[in-house]
Amino acid sequence: MLKIKNLFIAFLLLVPQLFFAQYTDVINSNRPGETMSAFAVGKTVIQAEIGFYGIKEKHDLLGYDASGLGTDLTFRYGAFLEKLEFVLDIQYQMENFDTPYTSYKKNNFRQTVLGAKYLIYDPFKNYEKTKNIYSYKANHRFDWHSLIPAVSVFAGANFVGADNPYSFSPEASISPKVVLITQNLFGGGKWVFVTNIIADYISTDYPSYGYVLTLTHGFNSKWSGFVENQGYKSDFYSDAIARGGAAYLISPNLQVDASVSTNFKNTPSVLYGGVGVSWRYDGKYKEQETELKRQSRKEKKSKETKGGKSKKETDYQEQERNRKSKYE
Repeated sequence: MLKIKNLFIAFLLLVPQLFFAQYTDVINSNRPGETMSAFAVGKTVIQAEIGFYGIKEKHDLLGYDASGLGTDLTFRYGAFLEKLEFVLDIQYQMENFDTPYTSYKKNNFRQTVLGAKYLIYDPFKNYEKTKNIYSYKANHRFDWHSLIPAVSVFAGANFVGADNPYSFSPEASISPKVVLITQNLFGGGKWVFVTNIIADYISTDYPSYGYVLTLTHGFNSKWSGFVENQGYKSDFYSDAIARGGAAYLISPNLQVDASVSTNFKNTPSVLYGGVGVSWRYDGKYKEQETELKRQSRKEKKSKETKGGKSKKETDYQEQERNRKSKYE
């Protein structure tokens, strides 16, 4: 297992990275990484992101080996505002544990989170990069504006049932979760850097604080990928995870992905990999977009033909009168 982890770490350092995902022409998925992007899916847009993974653990001090399977589902819905989306995030895991003295199983919801994300600041709103028609160099120099990140905040709650083996308490609980999200776009959007700062299980006896850093890049219109570093710390459990993977765009609303993750310690050592799919329904969004464009064209045409004459005719006649007045 150690050799596999070393090969994986080398892969993360040597292989190019990728992926990017507000309403965009193609699906904006958070998979296969663990960060939330700063932008919402778009008003009336429904998006589902589901994955399946296998996991292997080995604890040198406690002397156990574990292996298992899990599934995670994220349901995203844009409502009320373009900047707002509601998120349901569920993870269910099943594991077999073998120790020198016994074997046992555990399975339950590892995570159930319900909340909302809101875009506070968009650095590209009302911003347009000026182009210099006389200088190729000026048009291709580093865009310092890209250092200003988009900023969002997520606020939600963890729901934990009673006697959950993945919980630090046998009692059922509801506790807050807050995430600060930043997102930078570099190279015209080909490279994206996303940061999540997380405060989890805040009101419990074992609050957890962590971060996720994701660097992503698009290879072409179909292939993308990423590398990621995740860390979290609490009195119950702390760890640091390295993660990498790729995604393939089947259609504008459908994406498949694969990823692999590992940590850097042996209490326990963790290695897991998975595959997933993301699907988006944006029919209502496109209908509204088409209707707005149609109304805009009607209003423009109405203004141009006001009074029975086109705006162009009126302007021309006014110009002709001004020209003749000079000679009268």
